[in-house]
Amino acid sequence: MGNLSTPKSVQKLQKALHAKAKAEAGYRFYAMYDKISREDILVHAYAQCRSNKGAPGVDGQEFADIEAYGVQRWLGELALALRQETYRPAPIRRVFIPKANGKLRPLGISTLRDRVCMTAAMLVLEPIFEADLPSEQYAYRPGRNAQQAVVEVEALMFRGHPEVVDADLADYFGSIPHAELLKSVARRIVDRRVLHLIKMWLECSVEETDDRGRKKRTTEARDNRRGIPQGAPISPLLANLYMRRFVLGWKMLGLERSLGSRIVTYADDRVPRTHRRKEVRCCARDGGRSSGAGRQGQAPNHRKLRRSRAVVVSVAEKAGHDPVRCGSERRAKANR
Repeated sequence: MGNLSTPKSVQKLQKALHAKAKAEAGYRFYAMYDKISREDILVHAYAQCRSNKGAPGVDGQEFADIEAYGVQRWLGELALALRQETYRPAPIRRVFIPKANGKLRPLGISTLRDRVCMTAAMLVLEPIFEADLPSEQYAYRPGRNAQQAVVEVEALMFRGHPEVVDADLADYFGSIPHAELLKSVARRIVDRRVLHLIKMWLECSVEETDDRGRKKRTTEARDNRRGIPQGAPISPLLANLYMRRFVLGWKMLGLERSLGSRIVTYADDRVPRTHRRKEVRCCARDGGRSSGAGRQGQAPNHRKLRRSRAVVVSVAEKAGHDPVRCGSERRAKANR
């Protein structure tokens, strides 16, 4: 986040956690909750949130208010609430922002207190789960971006995969089931207090303001037991962790080999690259259920796909190049 340098003490902890997770794929971390309330973790989490600015949550508190109150005092009170396990997240303020297609995207704005706490948790948990994420996932990861995903898709055009299925999952963040997501977290994190913390964030109530200025709170996430708030600092990590199930399921069930396909994912966009377009398109549309990926619980199953986006397109077109010219270059290289 931004150009903030991570304190050496935080770097040391993150490197140790990542190294342990990388070295032992089956290792489960027990004592993690106390690290979230560490002073250096919270101070850096606050600095990251401060650099991102952002609007206030339901309590209306802004960074200027915290600085007037005293940042160290404010962080000390948050640390104490975490240690005494009296911390409870506030409702999320929901606003709607316009999308390129003219529709509106719901955005959840947590209070600054909750954003700092989530960021602190992310600083501790991300190095562990980063060690587990497959190379096919490009979103919300250190040192990775959308441009690299496009380059990877384009490069495979020259390695026998000239067609792609562009699959955009509908309402991915809003439809992730809590039970399965928490199972994915618990595969690595055993500390019940950390799991409880994440569960509280997942079940936060939502506050909306109508055209007349009237406020209404709902508990849809808790009632439906699904969905993670878009805009929360912890959500990208959780979304990646759940998408990992689909990528691993695609491989474990042999679809990569049997369909001659490769996958690249960015957030809720997944691109199976193939030379067998019909079979891959069918698997992409049903989330892998026709092949058994959904039944095995290794894919984000029962997701709805926008069928208009599940279309076969040229990799060259996706990369913004002339498909005729690129196709000619590919054939020329093959004939050399």
